[in-house]
Amino acid sequence: MPYIEEKAFNDLNFTKSSFEIADYEQCTFAHCNLSGLDLRGNNFENCTFKNCDLSNIKVPDVSFQNVRFEHCKMLGIHFHASNPFLLEFTFSNCQLDYSSFYNLKVKKSKFINCRLLETDFTQTELTSSDFQGSDLSGATFDQTIVEKVDFRNAIHYSIDPERNRIKGARFDLEGLPGLLGKYGIKIG
Repeated sequence: MPYIEEKAFNDLNFTKSSFEIADYEQCTFAHCNLSGLDLRGNNFENCTFKNCDLSNIKVPDVSFQNVRFEHCKMLGIHFHASNPFLLEFTFSNCQLDYSSFYNLKVKKSKFINCRLLETDFTQTELTSSDFQGSDLSGATFDQTIVEKVDFRNAIHYSIDPERNRIKGARFDLEGLPGLLGKYGIKIG
């Protein structure tokens, strides 16, 4: 497999040209369209994606090690199919609607100012992750470990404290309805 290091990919539409299966290390992808691509067999280590469209990409066995996504459109991605070994990523100002992190261990992940509508975090281990400023409308948290997770300034989440491990998680006072909603309690 080819090894590609420290290369910048700018303004490319990979839906009209081929995407080389390779080990990518310290590469940057900016303003690229990868939507709908099958990325199976690729490895990304210390890479950054900026202002890219990655919607509906297929990621079976794809390795994401310390990968950063900034201002990316990433709808419907099944991250649960990716390679779990050393899985680590950061999302900043991304749209991750309808994506799935089902049953993954993604401790210390960052989802800063992201939109995560209907995203599935069922049985995910999110210990010490950060969701500050994110919109979690319709996101599923079921048997999820959200211990020490920062939900300050996050909105529209619904997390059942009886079905999830939340010890040490941080919430704003305004977020209480997202924790107590199932009890029909009116706050404020």
